[in-house]
Amino acid sequence: MKLILSSLFLFVSASLFGADYDFIVSGDGSGDFKTIQEAINAVPDLRKNETRIFIKNGRYKEKLILPASKTNVTFIGEDVSKTTITYDDYASKTNRFGEEIGTSGSSGFFVFGEGFTARNITFENSSGPVGQAVAVRIDGDKVIFENCRFLGFQDTLYPHGKGSRQYYKNCYIEGTTDFIFGWSTAVFENCEIFSKNGGSYITAASTDQGADYGLVFINCKLTGDAPEQSVYLGRPWRPYAQTVFINCEMGKHIKPEGWHNWNKPEAENTVFYAEYNSSGPGAAKGARVEWSRQLTKDDLGKFTLEMIFKDWNPNQKLNDNVEN
Repeated sequence: MKLILSSLFLFVSASLFGADYDFIVSGDGSGDFKTIQEAINAVPDLRKNETRIFIKNGRYKEKLILPASKTNVTFIGEDVSKTTITYDDYASKTNRFGEEIGTSGSSGFFVFGEGFTARNITFENSSGPVGQAVAVRIDGDKVIFENCRFLGFQDTLYPHGKGSRQYYKNCYIEGTTDFIFGWSTAVFENCEIFSKNGGSYITAASTDQGADYGLVFINCKLTGDAPEQSVYLGRPWRPYAQTVFINCEMGKHIKPEGWHNWNKPEAENTVFYAEYNSSGPGAAKGARVEWSRQLTKDDLGKFTLEMIFKDWNPNQKLNDNVEN
């Protein structure tokens, strides 16, 4: 009888939310699993079809790993403001051997699986202003975050994988210093990028030499509670860093010069830092460093999703999920 009632609850729950889910996670035990990692572990390896995991409202303190063998996994949160995945590691924290875990080791969620998608979820590193502390590190290819929040201080979001393509749509990302950083090709569209008080740099790209794209922000809003003219758009973690802002609204916290060379003058000759049609008090027309670029309308053809992602169309998956 209990099994029948449980199955009935899961069916009704899935129906109420308007979609069919393969697994339901609920911290109160009313779903298939109480923890998200248990649900990940239950996904068959190298599955070609999508595995949809519904995560009910709650605060899930877990250090998660989505292995490379867990492909095409989708997380759907019940409510972005009430479904939170959190952990509190930080770079200088030591492991059982007394070794610092480092920036990568501080991540609360490691995404290695290809084809991962997350919707309506908050990802948080709750360690506070203690130096580098990553909320999510992404290595897998073809990764999508839609209507998600990323909360932290320094090094909040780490698009890490070389060759990894990532798409962030309608997301909120906050931090202090270098809080969006890494090697990957990542597009942020219609996102809010919030610079917290005490910070100084939004991005720190480490784009590989020869890569076509690095970090691209399209129709984003740069907001924050940092002091006026105190935050740079970016600085180069590696000498071939690429960061582009297109049609973005920039608050008064953005410094007029826009970009910093990280005390590496030679990087000024190799980075690609560019803007098109920036608006707001942080746009500072004509005041940017001379080694950055202002794109023309003719340049925009290079920065479409089709050009950046080539044979991958993230909106196709997002549209299919809406229809389902």
